[in-house]
Amino acid sequence: MTDQTSDQGALELASLIRASRRAVVFTGAGISTESGIPDFRSRGGIWTKMMPINFDEFVASAEARRESWRRRFEMEGTWNKVKPNAGHNAVAELVRLGRVTHVITQNIDNLHQDSGISEEQIIELHGNTRYAKCLDCGQRMEIANVRKHFESYGEPPDCSACDGIVKTATISFGQAMPEVEMERATRATLACDLFVVLGSSLVVYPAAGFPLLAKRNGAQLVILNREPTEQEQYADLALHGEIGPIMGAAVNAL
Repeated sequence: MTDQTSDQGALELASLIRASRRAVVFTGAGISTESGIPDFRSRGGIWTKMMPINFDEFVASAEARRESWRRRFEMEGTWNKVKPNAGHNAVAELVRLGRVTHVITQNIDNLHQDSGISEEQIIELHGNTRYAKCLDCGQRMEIANVRKHFESYGEPPDCSACDGIVKTATISFGQAMPEVEMERATRATLACDLFVVLGSSLVVYPAAGFPLLAKRNGAQLVILNREPTEQEQYADLALHGEIGPIMGAAVNAL
């Protein structure tokens, strides 16, 4: 592992990208905090102020479902105003240039899509908070329609197709990981020769297993995060700093 200053690290990262034929980018909350989205785990994060609602509790309790939706609607102002930042835009440019085949993300904010990356190249391990889905039949429902019903009746609507429970299209604690997305992520990871982690603490499994899978399969591993991670001992390049400036400098150096 080499640990570089930001300027040196950006140049080294650019060199690794140039030498790569099939890179994959893996993103966590750290890339989106630079857009003003609060993270969950760090000091002062969302989970230090309120405990998350477990999936089983959400399914079993109407009050838990109401509370979950109340929290989601409180965040609506944040979701409506946030935009992709320099880090998202740098990743999108690497995809546009054909340097990156897929973006695997733990984030639920839709900012990779907003930056211009196609749905086919984004793998959302933890879902997406910008819309809702029925837990039974999978039918999509827009957040605005859920909120309109909630404000009229004091509770979220049932699915219009099957009367099932409607939930944001995110993966909650205790909820099974999405099989299709996990399989897509596995295939992309095994096919890559460079795996770049941006803004993830790499403590949430099974998602955090993908960097190690890539490394074991012969790929180069880069980790860029504000704080050290336990996986840096396996990294070919470890950088600590702001993602937007470092990724922007790396793209400009290609």
